[in-house]
Amino acid sequence: MRELLETVRAWQAEDAALGRAVVVRTFGSAPRPEGATLVVTADGRLAGSVSGGCVEGAAYEEIQAARAAGVSRVIRYGITDEQAWDVGLACGGTIDVLVEPYLRPEIVEAAGESTGSIVVIPLPADAPPAAFGPHPPGAGEPPAPAFAVADDGSLGGSTGLPEADQAIARAARDLLARGGSTTVTAAGRQFFLEGYPAAPRLVVVGAVQVAMPLVRIARELGYVTVVVDGRAAFATRERFPGVDRLVVGWPDEAADEIGLGPADAVAVLTHDVKFDEPAIIEGLRRGCRYVGAVGSKKTQADRRARLRAAGVTDADLARLRGPIGLDLGGRAPAETALAIMAEVVAERYGGSGAPMLTLTPASASA
Repeated sequence: MRELLETVRAWQAEDAALGRAVVVRTFGSAPRPEGATLVVTADGRLAGSVSGGCVEGAAYEEIQAARAAGVSRVIRYGITDEQAWDVGLACGGTIDVLVEPYLRPEIVEAAGESTGSIVVIPLPADAPPAAFGPHPPGAGEPPAPAFAVADDGSLGGSTGLPEADQAIARAARDLLARGGSTTVTAAGRQFFLEGYPAAPRLVVVGAVQVAMPLVRIARELGYVTVVVDGRAAFATRERFPGVDRLVVGWPDEAADEIGLGPADAVAVLTHDVKFDEPAIIEGLRRGCRYVGAVGSKKTQADRRARLRAAGVTDADLARLRGPIGLDLGGRAPAETALAIMAEVVAERYGGSGAPMLTLTPASASA
């Protein structure tokens, strides 16, 4: 939903009536994950996707029908559906899609926040069960009130069912830690937990040429971006018009200023010992989830020797990605930026960085 937020807000500024479809459960090789969203206006404009194209037309019609009836429904689409040829999933997967007559304000609010939160949406009583298999769509029911779960795991409302509240709290804590969305079944009801984790942050040390496309790519992927450099002539808005924050100063001092911490990824691009090594030390000391630095293998070996002499442990050095990035073969600034960002994303999700062709079906994700 976050990627649709700009479009949604523009439509809301026009007072356009909006309906929504969202994937709440998947089986098999589904093309889009839980949380994938399609938003449709009353006059027929649409944004987003719940299936990569194969059931979009059907979902569009269901949203318009839900708007007319004023009810929410959960519809199961898949190759077992009698309409499989027209709206089935060519990839062989099955998805449950929640269709609602309006776009809940809680969703827009959560998508716009930089801190993490989860929106809990009660599903209609006649929603398909968690078990795989064909299930005819029910008549649905008027949308039930939703409530949010804050980034500290506290529930901003209640289902009225203590057993369900406890199950939702447990699942919410897990989602806030790892991201994603899921459907929870408890006390005889189903609840969709739509996750909006805290936006990841990329801290780039060195306002060099590679940093410019790196910031653009990171922002496209939803990262908050920070550029740190001691040279005011390089760290400028002209060079980094879309960056969220520019800091002119020494990396170790900037670490305090920006609150560098474990959730951050740090890319050190300076090629300057007096800048890059303090940045590396701070990134490792503060437990940043990713710390990478440019430099050849020889440069890395010399750097590691100096860092070890400065007191950095072997365990911390093992976390340092250097040379930085995945081996994509390109050497142009944008290609290098892509290789760096690919490694950052792989680390975030525990990806191998290997070609999908070489992976087993169980380990493939797309």
